[in-house]
Amino acid sequence: MIRVAIVDDDALVRAGLSMILGGAADVEVVGEAADGAEVPRLVALHKPDVVLMDIRMPEVDGLTATEALRAAPAPPEVVVLTTFHADAQVLRALRAGAAGFLLKDIPPGELVEAIRRVSRGEPILSPAVTRQLITHVADGNDDRRTRARTLLGKLSDREREVAMAVGQGRSNAEIGAELYMSVATVKAHVSRVLTKLDLNNRVQIALLVYDAA
Repeated sequence: MIRVAIVDDDALVRAGLSMILGGAADVEVVGEAADGAEVPRLVALHKPDVVLMDIRMPEVDGLTATEALRAAPAPPEVVVLTTFHADAQVLRALRAGAAGFLLKDIPPGELVEAIRRVSRGEPILSPAVTRQLITHVADGNDDRRTRARTLLGKLSDREREVAMAVGQGRSNAEIGAELYMSVATVKAHVSRVLTKLDLNNRVQIALLVYDAA
């Protein structure tokens, strides 16, 4: 079973998400919270695999809660929830190590599948929405661009090709077909990129690629 915790200050949203996820045979909602301040206790008590995290909450917002949670040992995956396709605040969550983001109007079936993907270590990186988000919030910071290019320079040519493809939102299968390599080889390259650059997941690879552009 995939253990999920829901953090949202809207009780109706929590109820709706819980009902949707509860209909999946392999997903169990193990706990809920109405504010980011409750997240440490929620996670310690219920040990979820995935936390669905709202952004705007009254006491401790979801971004602060995500940063604290991902900095702790062996944290669960975090997926931030937003009502906007391009919300500048989401970038902060992605940089903090969130596995991705979902729009609150996501169809029920896609929500369940997203939870499954994240639990398998496949962060949600929708090509269209993520490109729109990162392009919209990119600030063109020269220091960040220089740092990103320096980091990418540590990669081999092949690893850099894979990183660029990840930045374009391509799946392992799509990358393999484009670069003429097996999915297993793509996964190995992604793992090496994460290790070399000290990153948490594919989302952070994509952010680095956009920073370097």
